Amino acid sequence: MVRQATTADLDALVPLFDAYRVFYRKTSDPELARTFLSERLSRNQSVVFLAMREDGAAVGFTQLYPSFSSAAAAPVFILNDLFVAPDARRNGVGALLLAAAVRFACAAGAVWLTLSTEVTNRTAQALYEKEGWVRQSDFFVYNLGLV
Repeated sequence: MVRQATTADLDALVPLFDAYRVFYRKTSDPELARTFLSERLSRNQSVVFLAMREDGAAVGFTQLYPSFSSAAAAPVFILNDLFVAPDARRNGVGALLLAAAVRFACAAGAVWLTLSTEVTNRTAQALYEKEGWVRQSDFFVYNLGLV
């Protein structure tokens, strides 16, 4: 089951979010994870979907950030995070989370969802492509580190 998370779900979300950050080579910091998620959710700055097993265990999440397209003059969402616990992978959890994100974005009137992943994350790339996401080849992405 996938449902939209609230601040009441922080105890279930924090271990997943912390593991997500560790996957991306950040130091484990559950308190930082709790503070970050709490702020995003309480300020309505992101939308989080939480995947739960039938026994109530949280096994995955995705986080969307609202944005806008000036060219389309319409809302868009950035699917910034998608994580499935290792013991729940290859069971369709990622696809369920992506589908929840799509339904939410469509209902919100968004014209597209966008995401990025590391070049080496072939497992995620395969999932995205299987679910109909198309790798962009007509734009370059640039980042500027500020800290």
